Formats: sequence, structure tokens, C-alpha cells
Amino acid sequence: MGKKSAILLVSLVFFGAISFAQTTFKDDNVPYTFEIPEATWKITVKPSATNPTVEYVYGNRTDGHLEIRRIETSANEFLSELIEKEKEQKLQFLPGYVAGKEENFSGALSGKVFNFEFIRAGRNMSGRFYYLRADEKNVYVLRFTGERDKLRLIRNQLDMIARTFKVK
Repeated sequence: MGKKSAILLVSLVFFGAISFAQTTFKDDNVPYTFEIPEATWKITVKPSATNPTVEYVYGNRTDGHLEIRRIETSANEFLSELIEKEKEQKLQFLPGYVAGKEENFSGALSGKVFNFEFIRAGRNMSGRFYYLRADEKNVYVLRFTGERDKLRLIRNQLDMIARTFKVK
């Protein structure tokens, strides 16, 4: 086997393993799906007919935690306004809270991403919240939190989950 053939074989095995590890989250109790990039993500809260909450952790809660919520809005409410409300009502009360920047985001649904930092149990934590508009009345918020350095390492996975998030 030549050097080029060996590299091609290794590449195919590597990328095949990556795509094989991906799974799709879908549940009859919620109207959306998304891709889970690797088996390290474990579901901790499953949706039910009475509670549509979905939560995942990456290894453990401090490494990465995902919570998905739906917010009802009016058609003319901007995503920046929703972010401001969340900052005023919840986030600013986190110990050591430091607001980051908002970014535009596009995937299966378009929206905004809001980054921030805070302290929990003496650890530097960060949050990356994706506000994705499903229609004129509904916005889904994918709330990722975790230790700052660990969340930074899996940011590509956070983006992938948000990019593949779509309403059925």
C-alpha cells in the first residue's frame, strides 16, 4: 500500500467514525430535532406530554450543559430585546456576571448568539445562548453553560447542535 492510499484509508476511517458517532435527537413530545455530535452528550431530562424540557450534559454538568426552552414572542419583537430581557431578569444576578457580545447566527434556523461569563462554586464559567427564531411567534433558546475553558474546547459542537436544530 502506497503512502497516499494509507492516508486516504486513515482519513476515511477517521471521518467515518465522526459521522457514525452523530445521532439525531427526536422525540414525539417536542416539535424539533437536532444532531448530537458525539456519544459524550447524554440526555438528563427527557421531554414528556406535560413538560417539554430537554437537557443534555457533556460528560458532567460543569463540562457542558444544554437546556432547550421555547419562548413565545410577538412578530415584531427583536431577538436583541429577548436577550436584554433575559439579562435583566436572570443573568445579571449570577455571581461575577460579565456580559459578552451578541453575534448573528445562521443554520437551519437563523438567530443570535449571546456569550457571557460568571462564577459558580469558585470556577470560571461561561454561557453561550442561541436564540433561534422558528416562526413569528416562537423562539427556541439553546442555553449552553459550562466551565469556561471546557466550553471553549467544545464550541464547534455547540455550533453544530445549533446549526442542525430545526422544527419538524
